[in-house]
Amino acid sequence: MAFCINPIIADVLDPPTGETRAWVEAGPRNSTLNVIDAAQAVPAYPPAEALRQHLSRIVQEPESAFYTPILGLSDLRKELAHDLSSEYHANINLEHVGIASGGNHAFCTAILALAAPGDNVILPEPFYFNHQMWFEMQGVDVQHLPCRETDRGMLPFATDAEALINPRTRAIVLISPNNPTGTIYSKEHIHSFYELARAHNLALIIDETYKDFLPTNEPAHDLFNEPDWEDVFVQLYSFSKVYSLTGYRVGSITAGGRLMAAISKIADTLTICAPRIGQEAALFGLRHLSEWRSQKNAELQARIAILHRAFAEHSPPFPLVSSGAFFAYVKHPFTGTPSLDVSRRLFDDLALLTWPGSFFGNGQEDYVRLAFANAGEADIEEMVRRLSTLST
Repeated sequence: MAFCINPIIADVLDPPTGETRAWVEAGPRNSTLNVIDAAQAVPAYPPAEALRQHLSRIVQEPESAFYTPILGLSDLRKELAHDLSSEYHANINLEHVGIASGGNHAFCTAILALAAPGDNVILPEPFYFNHQMWFEMQGVDVQHLPCRETDRGMLPFATDAEALINPRTRAIVLISPNNPTGTIYSKEHIHSFYELARAHNLALIIDETYKDFLPTNEPAHDLFNEPDWEDVFVQLYSFSKVYSLTGYRVGSITAGGRLMAAISKIADTLTICAPRIGQEAALFGLRHLSEWRSQKNAELQARIAILHRAFAEHSPPFPLVSSGAFFAYVKHPFTGTPSLDVSRRLFDDLALLTWPGSFFGNGQEDYVRLAFANAGEADIEEMVRRLSTLST
């Protein structure tokens, strides 16, 4: 008799990324066009040359192969605390900061520390599918908070979220800049969720993986200046995008002491520590690559400007609902057609690889996500031009 698979895990849907990767292996029906990959959010650039040279020296040192403290190298935690303090005009200390094995690991440990099976968490929809998968794996119920189309993008509203709160609710999750929609939440919008979470003794978790790609230098929010932020706010971050370290697996959690103590137990059990080489890379980035980081953001803002100009010039039958950071969320014109079929047609006919809205939750069949950060400026222009040629 074969062994059993945990039925909770067995019932979780497979990661949807495999579906579109299979299309690439088969190739588009229109083989005369080069494939433009606007599917997965991957930086178009390699790590900085100076960082690579630094790591080539670091790996020669024997201690680079050994464990670090559970919550990360002290130097890295101090440097990140200083960086966050400067960015948010706040007073964040080493004790507030823990280093994780990437942004997903940070999210998973935070949720595990906050919610037990049978508890529930409020999650805006469309959502990042790995978040949904982790809730299902942990037996944590999800209260989906539908986003609304506005002139500022796809937005969840605290007034709608309040109706979802019940005695088993433990947290509210936000992502800004958002994955999948690219929407950037204003300070006021974020603060409305903070007030809601505080009023109901909930955690407000904000995934700020893409915070390095904001259009201004203004702080994204003022939450770290709230006198009780340690009892409400949890910030998640990843070094992967801005420094192009996706394979090094290094992210962070910034939170109050009670939560960090619980996360330390979980992290020790899951990974013992984040990969040391990734931590060394992040530390070098914080210390030496601030100008490089700004340059990469400027390049991405230029891509977003090109995207908007191309939509204005070519007027494709795919209205641009929202955009920002690495993403654009568009509405397709094929009413009643499953978004997966639309994405498949975009690939077969236009050699344009996208992710369908259905990857990101219920009520998303009318949408397609474009992840343009790994496309060059010419590719972005061509992507929109191709969209304009698709007959409806």
